[in-house]
Amino acid sequence: MPFDPAFSTSNLVAFLMGLVSSLHCIGMCGSIIGTLTLSLSPEIRKSKSMMLPFVFNYNLGRIISYTIAGALAGLAQTLAITYLSEIHGHRILQILSAMIMASAGLYIAGWFPRFAYIEKIGLHFWRKIEPFGRKLIPVKNRFQALLFGMVWGWLPCGLVYAALALAATAGDAGKSALTMLFFGLGTLPAVMGVGIMTDLLARLSRLHGFRKAIGLFMIALALLAALPWLNPMAFTSIHITTH
Repeated sequence: MPFDPAFSTSNLVAFLMGLVSSLHCIGMCGSIIGTLTLSLSPEIRKSKSMMLPFVFNYNLGRIISYTIAGALAGLAQTLAITYLSEIHGHRILQILSAMIMASAGLYIAGWFPRFAYIEKIGLHFWRKIEPFGRKLIPVKNRFQALLFGMVWGWLPCGLVYAALALAATAGDAGKSALTMLFFGLGTLPAVMGVGIMTDLLARLSRLHGFRKAIGLFMIALALLAALPWLNPMAFTSIHITTH
């Protein structure tokens, strides 16, 4: 079966990126959720069933912001390829995306700490919107938790930027937004768990062998993005005509 290069930007790859990278982000996201939960009333904090909707709404807001960022990445891609042929422009973006993904994998594994400098890209914008998030503290209702998540979804993060690089090759704004939606869904289990089983996930995130395995997996995804014909799952259906 012939390979389909579009698989390199599929929702499955984006979801896997979110899934394997989210445990690395527990330290950052955990502190934010900690701020959220500590701002809740003692009655809510005592009951995990009452706290769960607040944590969920925070994560829903975060994923909404990821999706919006994905749409913006898709628009940026459209503008970029207007100056290049569609085939060559997409290929250039595909290779750049793979390079950023591989760098993120090296960063997660602890072999490329300088990758963190990429977070400076969004620092100026973050300084503009971060005060709005602080105004929502203490969080008094679920809608405030949603808004809180939407603000903190723009927190500069190299792994989110790696996902945005992938989304920028999806083809258009709608597909790019969908790519980031699936990335956000991939992060949901671990980040949701921070508010429910923080200690277990924090210990897992500190295991060096586990982090290296995640980093290597990210590098493998990057290779498949750059060389999609090597992916045995990337195929298109063969149309058979009968006479």
